[in-house]
Amino acid sequence: MGCAERHFPAAGGERRVSGAVGGGRPAGTGRPEEALAAGWDPRGAAAHLACSAPTPGGGGTMPFDFRRFDIYRKVPKDLTQPTYTGAIISICCCLFILFLFLSELTGFITTEVVNELYVDDPDKDSGGKIDVSLNISLPNLHCELVGLDIQDEMGRHEVGHIDNSMKIPLNNGAGCRFEGQFSINKVPGNFHVSTHSATAQPQNPDMTHVIHKLSFGDTLQVQNVHGAFNALGGADRLTSNPLASHDYILKIVPTVYEDKSGKQRYSYQYTVANKEYVAYSHTGRIIPAIWFRYDLSPITVKYTERRQPLYRFITTICAIIGGTFTVAGILDSCIFTASEAWKKIQLGKMH
Repeated sequence: MGCAERHFPAAGGERRVSGAVGGGRPAGTGRPEEALAAGWDPRGAAAHLACSAPTPGGGGTMPFDFRRFDIYRKVPKDLTQPTYTGAIISICCCLFILFLFLSELTGFITTEVVNELYVDDPDKDSGGKIDVSLNISLPNLHCELVGLDIQDEMGRHEVGHIDNSMKIPLNNGAGCRFEGQFSINKVPGNFHVSTHSATAQPQNPDMTHVIHKLSFGDTLQVQNVHGAFNALGGADRLTSNPLASHDYILKIVPTVYEDKSGKQRYSYQYTVANKEYVAYSHTGRIIPAIWFRYDLSPITVKYTERRQPLYRFITTICAIIGGTFTVAGILDSCIFTASEAWKKIQLGKMH
């Protein structure tokens, strides 16, 4: 029943009060006794005043409460029950979350190196050339007899290459250390250390040697990349046959390294296979040499420095916290329910 019309029981039966003037006594009445005699009911007037009273916010409606959007309703502490099992699970849960958080934080801070393979020539601005760095020691061959020869399938044939090279005497001049920087074409070919460029060929040249370094392209010194950039570094052939020739067959693989700033460096890895044999010239003499026969692979290896994006780190942390608390809550609920059921069973046995 609305505020405009209400029924109230009276002494003489049921009376209907229909909106008295201003919610007060009927017009034309003076004293309260006269108003009562005229049928005025004070309860109806009070109800009318209550209905006509202004509500907070105006308009006769309740004010909008923004808290109705709260989906995380709070439960008073006096309505919750702590348990020892819940405390143990809570501590283990927090320690587990801390461990996973530190693990993810370490991965987020650490730079990751990702590698990929594709078919292409990465260094198109090199002019079809590859820089080579060679450092080799021949402890039983004089420096005036040591020379570097280069030839390839493009018709290059260079004997006694001397540009950007250096010969260092060893063992009081009895041996030689050859260090050279030169370039080769990006086609199959070879370069070899021999006595071919000497003015007079020795009778028994000793080609025992130690290779300190053989690398192609830029030198990469990155901890997270363990490639075969100097696969022949440390190769020791001092105990081999002095008159034997050595064939090192190289398969060169182009390599690109891109750091976090986007700067790229071009280098080359290579695999190696070798054989040792005695070679005779057309005159029947033994003329040993150290051959490096190379061919290029069409596959390029690219290493890229990457760091985990922030949004992925935040997503992982939220998943760790939410998942751990959910599983811990389910476990605690199962243990609590089981313990309560066991208590009821024990009480039933006692009764």
